[in-house]
Amino acid sequence: MSEERAKGIILIGAPGSGKGTQAKKLKEQLGYAHISTGDLLRAAVKEGTELGQQAKGFMDAGQLVPDDLVIAMLEEAISTPEAQRGFLLDGFPRTMPQAQALDAAVTIDKVVDLQVPFDLIEERITGRRMSPSGHVYHVRYNPPKVEGVCDETGEALYQRSDDTPEMVRARLEKFDSETRPVIAHYQGKGIVVEVDGVGDPDEIFTRIMAVL
Repeated sequence: MSEERAKGIILIGAPGSGKGTQAKKLKEQLGYAHISTGDLLRAAVKEGTELGQQAKGFMDAGQLVPDDLVIAMLEEAISTPEAQRGFLLDGFPRTMPQAQALDAAVTIDKVVDLQVPFDLIEERITGRRMSPSGHVYHVRYNPPKVEGVCDETGEALYQRSDDTPEMVRARLEKFDSETRPVIAHYQGKGIVVEVDGVGDPDEIFTRIMAVL
């Protein structure tokens, strides 16, 4: 890595709070690398890298990939030329052990806490419908012209198995128990900025840029 340290930002928030959408906007605006641990794992396994082969062994056995292995992949991604200007972490860390391992590996400058009420998140996620080709609709906000049918392909729409009210509530409870302590950890460092995550994505993006 060069002597000038890359700026690190974490996007944190409950499932369905819009982290992925805002990460893409920030990448376009700031030119930072968007680093998603899920994407890193899939790419490393596909490319057959040494770390990818190690991760594949755990994934094939139905086990979680150990935090130290994920951190090693993150360090590789952060050391690339693309990340030298700065990097955005999306979906990591989710737990205190992950946050502690991350702190030992890299310096984080800001943590953007996207705040969205749980009842709105449940409505967002449970109302989502998808086509096999990947088109996404919402029964309230952007419904298809014909109920249950994709406008683009004519395929039948379906609801993901983890988008049911029961599964969404379970995910939100896990966020409360495992990820809220991570936010408190970074609040203790004075680097958390809270952003209202309700409204039009462009409005939310403007709020994020104002605090960065």
